[in-house]
Amino acid sequence: MADSSELKPSRLFALLSSSGMGHLTPFLRLAALLTAHHVKSPENHVTSSLSLLPSLSSPPLSAPVTDMTLTASVLPISRAINVPNYIFFTSSAKMLTLFVSFHTHTLVGSKDAIEMPTLEPIPKPWILPPLFQDMNNFLKTSFIENAKKMTESDGILVNISKTIEGKTLAELNGGKVIEGLPLVIPIGLLPLYGFEKSQPLAWLDDQATGSVVDVSFGSRTAMSREQLRELGDGGFLTYCGWNSVTKAMWNGVQVLAWPQHGDQKINADVVERTGMGIWVQSWGWGGEAIMKGEQIAENISEMMGNELLRIQEMRIREEARTAIEQGGSLKKRLTELVEMWKN
Repeated sequence: MADSSELKPSRLFALLSSSGMGHLTPFLRLAALLTAHHVKSPENHVTSSLSLLPSLSSPPLSAPVTDMTLTASVLPISRAINVPNYIFFTSSAKMLTLFVSFHTHTLVGSKDAIEMPTLEPIPKPWILPPLFQDMNNFLKTSFIENAKKMTESDGILVNISKTIEGKTLAELNGGKVIEGLPLVIPIGLLPLYGFEKSQPLAWLDDQATGSVVDVSFGSRTAMSREQLRELGDGGFLTYCGWNSVTKAMWNGVQVLAWPQHGDQKINADVVERTGMGIWVQSWGWGGEAIMKGEQIAENISEMMGNELLRIQEMRIREEARTAIEQGGSLKKRLTELVEMWKN
């Protein structure tokens, strides 16, 4: 029979997510990946474990991984109990550059863009209007409070790879965006797991390869009846939430971007620059104007007929799947991260 020293885990890892689906989904992907690759199954020890329950105590907390929206709330607690804290930033690395440096920029005045050191400026139309409002605006105050606390964390995780946003990651880690920022660690692309799978409709099986366009506008977008009518006539596209973008990368699917709100214009820029999709900037934010079905259909046809987009997406797909295999770059990085947390 195994004794308690053999059964007792040496460390406890805690993942603290906010309630939004755009945050829960990547946290679940990370949890599934850690469980699949770094946690031994307890099935062989169930009987002996039960007999030792009275003697087992909770293992020490090693390193909580905290949602970026909870940074200002959780970091002081981590410091008080003397444990390291890592932040999971659930958007693109380019969005992270804006997030961590936002409080250093003057957003009023005539400038049309936010100047980013050594990086290209971020046009103001890419940023939601509430962030330009007075300091009493809740979105703006929470944005700034969490961003300021980022420099006090022990590391920042992002669901991206160096292949896709290598230059931006280098600028972040080189101290060129903001001084004092901890190491930004790319842990992408996080693979999809069984909890995200669903049974396809029967008719999908009869469609030709590469002939179907998926559509997703996220869990917070409510489109007008008029726009839905145009979409029904014109085709399908994606809103460029970061989970949708990384899912497209993982599956090797090219993207037609129509940002709706939040960080999605900045993500759409990443999509376009990496050569994995098309962003029609003249469409603006979702809801600003009714886009005709003919326009949507024309751009969908352009996207589906663009062989360069398809080649780039398949290259990203293969790199992502190779990275998670034994000896792959993501597998090695996660192993190093877990060992660092243990110590």
